[in-house]
Amino acid sequence: MRRASQYAALAAYIVFLAFPLVWLLSTALKTPQEMALADPTWIPREPTLANFTDAFGEQDLVGAAVRSLGVALASSVITVLISLPAAYAMARYRGLVNKVAIGWVLVSQVFPFILIIIPLFMILRDLELVNTLPGLAVVHVTFTLPFALWMLQGYVRAVPVELEEAAAVDGATRLRSIVKVVAPLLAPGVVATLLFAFISSWNEFMFALVILQNPDVMTLPLTLVRFTGPEGVARLGPLAAASLMATIPSLIFFAIIQRRLKSGLMAGAVKG
Repeated sequence: MRRASQYAALAAYIVFLAFPLVWLLSTALKTPQEMALADPTWIPREPTLANFTDAFGEQDLVGAAVRSLGVALASSVITVLISLPAAYAMARYRGLVNKVAIGWVLVSQVFPFILIIIPLFMILRDLELVNTLPGLAVVHVTFTLPFALWMLQGYVRAVPVELEEAAAVDGATRLRSIVKVVAPLLAPGVVATLLFAFISSWNEFMFALVILQNPDVMTLPLTLVRFTGPEGVARLGPLAAASLMATIPSLIFFAIIQRRLKSGLMAGAVKG
């Protein structure tokens, strides 16, 4: 009974997560007349691909997806490269500076993002990074770095320091013990942090709305907004089709790296 209840809870959770995607797919395959019905149905009565054709024909979804992918990959990799050594220092070296750094990381998550948009825009304007994808990538790194740092320092604390001491007894330097012993154990944490930074950058809308003004450099979230008419009425068919296509890259990215979430858990313990 206990195992059956666990499977039932897992099935309910999967249905809860899959509901938005299934509803998007159903809406994307419906005609405008069917979407206007008072009694909506899950399965389209007359499936059509016209919404996908309209979505790709009206907006540059492919170009926007490429730009979003470039920004997301750059910001996620830079975030991990910066936060990984900083997280190690925060976890291994104790002192006043360490406490202040951890406190600042926590406090920085309290401020609403709307408070920093104007100062951030002024800084980017002085650096001539407004309306550029590198400027948006820098903002996304700043946006995700505190939480990524907090995540990784928790993973570093979970690695027993005795493993590094044993490596030092065997003659390994600190750098070698970090590379050969600690790094493999941090692989799941690095992958989880990379995934968090990628999805946060891929879905980010507010900063992109303020920084990017030229349609030629707009990312995918900004392009999806253009399916809303001047009266504020959304064209549900093309919007659902475009939104469904926008979820595919993040799903593919997760499918590629999810195997690393479980690997390397104790690999460093057996390396010399």
